[in-house]
Parts: sequence; C-alpha cells; structure tokens
Amino acid sequence: MALAAGWGGPARAQTAAPERVINIYNWSDYIDPKMLDAFTKETGIKVVYDTYDNNEILETKLLAGRSGYDLVVPSGPFLQRLIRAGVFQPLDKAKIPNLVHAWPEITGRLAAYDPGNAYAVDYMWGTTGIGVNLGLVRERLGAAQPLNTWNLVLNGGLLNKLKDCGVMLLDSPEDLIPSLLPAYGLKPDTRRWDDITQVTDALFKVRGAVRKFHSSEYINGLANGDLCFAVGYSGDVMQAKKRAEEAKNDVEIAYYVPREGSLMWFDAFAIPKDAPHAAEAHAFIDYMMRPEVAAANTNFVSYASGNAAAKKFVKAEILGNPGIYPDDATLQRLFVNTAWDDRTQRFVTRAWTRVRTGR
Repeated sequence: MALAAGWGGPARAQTAAPERVINIYNWSDYIDPKMLDAFTKETGIKVVYDTYDNNEILETKLLAGRSGYDLVVPSGPFLQRLIRAGVFQPLDKAKIPNLVHAWPEITGRLAAYDPGNAYAVDYMWGTTGIGVNLGLVRERLGAAQPLNTWNLVLNGGLLNKLKDCGVMLLDSPEDLIPSLLPAYGLKPDTRRWDDITQVTDALFKVRGAVRKFHSSEYINGLANGDLCFAVGYSGDVMQAKKRAEEAKNDVEIAYYVPREGSLMWFDAFAIPKDAPHAAEAHAFIDYMMRPEVAAANTNFVSYASGNAAAKKFVKAEILGNPGIYPDDATLQRLFVNTAWDDRTQRFVTRAWTRVRTGR
C-alpha cells in the first residue's frame, strides 16, 4: 500500500491540465489576426479558427449537430431560424461584463431576430449596397447617371452597359430580395410570393449581364479592376477600396447606400448548444467586446462594430465614412428582414436557383 501511495502521489502531480481551446467558425477575412494572438497570450486559450463564405454552409453544419464549434457568427435571419431550431444555448451574461459597451441602437435592431438578446451579441453590422469602379462606370454610364439607386441593377439597359467591365451580385437571396423590394414600392419583409417573384423575375431578365453570383470574390475583383460593379456588403467594398489604394493601381472604388433604402444586416456571436468549450466561448465574446479590441477589428475589416464605446478608438476615416457608419438620415432608410417561414424559404430557394442557373 505504501508503494502504491508513493507512486500515486507523484503521478497525479505530474498530470498536465487539459489544454484550453476554442473552436471558432466565422466569415472569411473578418477579424484582425493580431486580436486572436493577443487573446491567446492573455488567456492561454488556443484559438482554432475556420471560415465560411455563406450562411447556408454554417446552417447545414449546425442543424446536423456535433459541429465541434464553440462560437459561430450567423447573420440575422439565419440566427433567428437557428434559435427557433434550438441550436444555440442562452448566453450567461454574467460571464460577459463587457456587454455594457454594446450599442443600444444596434442591440435593439438585433432583437428583431433574437428577442431579449438572449442568445447573441452583435459583432459587426453594415448594409447591402452598391460598389463601383468610378472610372469604368462613369465612362459607360456618363457623369449624370445617379449611382445611389437600385435601378442600376434592375434596368437591363444600364446593367448591360457594364457587362464588359464586369458585374457581380451576391449569391444570397436573403440579402438581394429584401434589398430590391423597396424599389418596387414593396415592403422588404414581405411574405407575398408575388412580391418576391417580381424581384426574382427582374433578376432573371438581367442575369445575362452578371459575370458571377458570389458573396466574397467581388472584393478582389473590384480592388484589382477586374470588376466595375458589384452588389455587396459595405465593409467588403471598403476593403476593396483600401486594397486598391494600397496597390496604387489607379482604381477608385466607391460604395453607395441606395436612395430607395438598404438592408441592414448583423453578424452576431452565438454559442451552439453542444459547444465543447462554452466557458472559453464566453471568455472570447467578452474579450471581443472590449472597446479597444472591437475597434481594432473594425479598423482591420472596415465594418461598423456593435460596440458603442469602440467608436472613440476607430480610425477617423472609417468612423467618418457614411458607407460604414451611416448618419442619422441614412439610418432612417435602413431596414431589417426577418426569417422566411419554411414554405416561403423553399419557394425562394427554387426561385433563386432559377436566377443563378438561368433555368
């Protein structure tokens, strides 16, 4: 017995503590890598970081269960649908003291998808709008043509004039359809199939001018001059502008919130119900909600943060850019769209497949 005790004590003392880790699944090009390193250095929590470029991929993994991820970043309607499906665990807000820095305006709008903000914390937000290569577009459409209008997308005569210099649209009916509905005087959150068909029929008619439907490739396409027109996310277009300026390639990129209105979107942190490391996920959210950290991420990706206190640390050229941080008048033109019911979702999926494939 003494021998056994002698062996047992040291063995237990030498047992290494389990490694702390967090497995994150986030959008591509969407965080300052230095913040991940800083988080690990401070907390000792290793970050395993995977990326995706559309919500459908994330949704499929989460609905299948046992994804292995501890923290994910779905967009508004997908967040809403996944909450209804019981995919996420409620946040323990006592473990996220930096929630005091959340922006009430953004938190309030996010509540359309997450009532009471029980399951999610906004990471970044922005708008869906129009990105252009000013030189190429003005050359083809003239100086008098307004560029802050969805008419550029829906008018085949205008869009065809841009075909040769490259047109790309988001591969996302959840973004495009609600964004374009107000151009017809229709509610962006409509469930009427005839309303939705009006938009998808219009897109089907102009699809011949579209080089590709994709939700991230347009960033480099605009930056290097391979595209002249894209419907995309505000921060992505600003990233393209930044890359073009750094490359000094004489490509001038601009972003417009259409005058008819624009979809406001939110990407929010949420913790899957079966997350293996929920404590680490809460620690990561809290770290990301530090004003200086939130600002560093905004300065890196050129998206507006859901952190109000971060604004004082955001670069002046980003904070003062109405395409990233809209003024009050522009905010009034922004709207949100909630998740479609299952029948409407199936209808939209079929209609969107027709737009994308031409069949």
